[in-house]
Amino acid sequence: MDFYVILGVERAASSSDVKRAYRRLARKHHPDVNPGDPESEALFIRVTEAYETLVDPARRQDYDEHGVRGARPTVGDVEFEGFDFSGSGAGGESASTFGDLFADVFARSAGVRDRAVSPGGIDLHADLRLSFEDAMRGGFHEVTLTRVARCDACRGTGARLVAEGRCPGCGGSGQSRWTRGHMVFSRQCAQCGGSGRRRHRPCSACRAEGMVSRTEAVRVKVPPGVTHGTRLRLPEQGSATRGGGTGDLTVTVAVEPHPIFRREGDDLHLVVPVAVHEAALGVRAQVPTLGGQATVRIPPGTQSGQQFRLRDRGAPSPLGGEPGDLVITVRIVLPEVIDERSKELLREFGRIHTVDVRADLLR
Repeated sequence: MDFYVILGVERAASSSDVKRAYRRLARKHHPDVNPGDPESEALFIRVTEAYETLVDPARRQDYDEHGVRGARPTVGDVEFEGFDFSGSGAGGESASTFGDLFADVFARSAGVRDRAVSPGGIDLHADLRLSFEDAMRGGFHEVTLTRVARCDACRGTGARLVAEGRCPGCGGSGQSRWTRGHMVFSRQCAQCGGSGRRRHRPCSACRAEGMVSRTEAVRVKVPPGVTHGTRLRLPEQGSATRGGGTGDLTVTVAVEPHPIFRREGDDLHLVVPVAVHEAALGVRAQVPTLGGQATVRIPPGTQSGQQFRLRDRGAPSPLGGEPGDLVITVRIVLPEVIDERSKELLREFGRIHTVDVRADLLR
């Protein structure tokens, strides 16, 4: 990297010539003039380094005698080695635009980050639809989803072990070297990590990404008595990210309604039809519950809408507490009167019981 070439001055240039060249280039490539432009920022760094060396007589003399000491300045893992004017600078990879040249060289210096790396992984969401009975029983159910996971073949490294040999990418030198125009760049060989020896090959299962996409079934443990809209969180069952962790899976439960049971909290409500004579004389009625049939005593004189409670016959508590109750609401059903005998009996019943059932409405 020739400082005189960078500033565009002769080797015999005076300090005034060096200053003028620096001011000209600084006005053009200063980061404040080109905000967000990594190419100009990178060139400004080299122009400043060349100016500070050549404007100081002692440093300039040392540079003229010994050149640049120590490691060459680099941006990211790419090193600018200088210029090569031996070729035409045209055609193939060397025929690149200014923007193409520095897009891959100075991306890291401009703050570009690998968006695939996330320390916490990626959280996923899925829906689980259950029948009323399955929700009351609980147990294990499956949801199918597509997620990203670490490749099992290469254990997420993107590479597989092979017999050691000379690296074909760099010919055993450990450095990859290329030109763009007349500028020469080099960096550590990505295939061998700078060792010159290859011990790995790209993993074919994940195409060297270290990650694979899978569609699979995930078992979800559902607590008995789970309610509609409950969200169940499964740690580390989401998608993984390269260099990061694995996210969580959140499953939202949807419970289908039951044709006869209605849930309120952990209590179940059931409407039980009762005939007129049963409500008047009383009856022991068989009613359905979650655990089978149960007997409920309907006392004589029961009115429509009256409620009875069967303890611990409701829904299981999803929090592990006591189950709810089964609340029975009586609905009196009138018989269909189609024959004269039934009609006469009802008329006689009305003559015996002359209570005005609507008297309270007229007060």
